[in-house]
Amino acid sequence: MIIALLQKVHNKCFNRFWNPFIVLLLAGVFAAFYFGLTGTLWAVTGEFTRWGGNLLQLFDVDTSDWAYFKEIKLIGEPVDRTDGWLVMGMLLGSLFSALISKNFKWKFPRQKRRWVWGFIGGVIAGFGTRLAMGCNLAAFFTGLPQFSLHAWFFIAGTAIGTYFGVKLAVLPVFKGKPKLEFGLRPAKTASPSAQKQNKQLYAAFVVLIIIILIAAYYISAGKAMLGMAALFGAVFGMLIQRGQICFTSGLRDLWLTGRGTLGKAIIAGMAVQTVGTAIFIFKGIAPVVHWASPGAFIGGILFGVGIVIAGGCETGWMYRITEGQVQFIAVGAGNVAGATLLAYGWDHWGVFDVFVKGWPEVNLVSSLGWGGALLSTGAFLVVLYLLIIWRENWYTRKIAVKSTLPSKKTTA
Repeated sequence: MIIALLQKVHNKCFNRFWNPFIVLLLAGVFAAFYFGLTGTLWAVTGEFTRWGGNLLQLFDVDTSDWAYFKEIKLIGEPVDRTDGWLVMGMLLGSLFSALISKNFKWKFPRQKRRWVWGFIGGVIAGFGTRLAMGCNLAAFFTGLPQFSLHAWFFIAGTAIGTYFGVKLAVLPVFKGKPKLEFGLRPAKTASPSAQKQNKQLYAAFVVLIIIILIAAYYISAGKAMLGMAALFGAVFGMLIQRGQICFTSGLRDLWLTGRGTLGKAIIAGMAVQTVGTAIFIFKGIAPVVHWASPGAFIGGILFGVGIVIAGGCETGWMYRITEGQVQFIAVGAGNVAGATLLAYGWDHWGVFDVFVKGWPEVNLVSSLGWGGALLSTGAFLVVLYLLIIWRENWYTRKIAVKSTLPSKKTTA
C-alpha cells in the first residue's frame, strides 16, 4: 500500500504537465537554494577529480604536492565531503526515479566500439571540464548565475565544441558499419511482467529509505551539511532522470535537427537561478568565481567535442547508468580519468602556466556593480535564447527549400 501511494505521488509530480521547462526551472530554484544553504554549487566534476585522487592514494601515489588537488581541496574520502554526498545523492535519486517509474532495464551496446569511444570521449570531456574549472553545471548551468565571467567563455567554447563534435560523430570510425541480419527478424521482447515491475517498485522503496536514513544519520550526528547534500543530490537526480536532462542531447539536437526546446529550457532555468543566486549573494554569501582565461574557452571546446563522442555529458551519463545503460560506465570512468590527468598536468606539464596563469577571476558584481552584473548576464541569456530561435528558423527554412527541389528521380 505504501509503495502504491509512493508511485501515485511520484506519477502526479513527474508525469502530469511535465516538460523540460518545468524540470529546469525547478532545477534552477533548487540550485539557488542549495547555494544559499551551503555556500557552494551544484557541481560534480570537481568531486570526480577528487575520486581520481583518492584512487591514486589507494595505490600509494603521493598526491600531496599536486597543486590542482590543493586548489580543489582534496581532503578525506567521498563520504567526508559535501560534494561527495551530493554526487552519491544524485545517483541514488536518479536510481529511485528510474525504478519508481519502471524505467530500469539493463541495456548493452550493440557495437563494442561504443565502450571505447565512450571512454575516450569521457577522458576528453573530463580533461576539458577541469581545465575550465567546471562542467555543464559549475561552468554553465550553475556557473553563469554566480556572475563569474569564466562561464561565458566556457559556454561559447561548448557551443563550438559540440558543433564540431557532431561533425566528427557521423564519421564511419565512430558509427561503425551497420550489422546486416538475414532471415526472419526476431520477435520483439515482451514487455516486463507485472512481477518484474513490482520488484522495481520495491527496490525504489528501499532506495528511498536509504536516502532518508543517510540524511537523518548525518543531521543527527551534527553534520547537517552532509545530510543536506545527500537530500539535494537526490532531488537533482530525480529531476535529471525524469526530465532526461542531458546537455549533450540539447546541443546536439540543435546542430543536427534544429530542435532547440531543451536549449531554451536550460536558459530559462539559468535565468531563474540567477535571480535566486543574486539574492543570496546580496545577503553576503560569496559567489564561486574562477579564472576568465583561455583555459575556460579551450576547456569548453574539449568538453563539447568529448560529450558528443561519448554520447552524454556529466548529468547525462549519471542518470543513464541508473537506468541500466551499462556503456555509460565507460563514460564515467573516462571522466574521472580525464579530470585526474588534468590534475597531474596542471603543474607537471605546465597547463596552468600556459592557459590560466595571469588571467583574473572576474566577478561581474564586483566589476560592474549590481546593475551592470544583472543587465549583462540577462543580456547574455537573451542573446543565447535568440541564437537558438535563429538556428531553429534557419533549419526550418533549409528543410522547406529542400522539399521544393525536384528529386533525382524526377530529373532523371
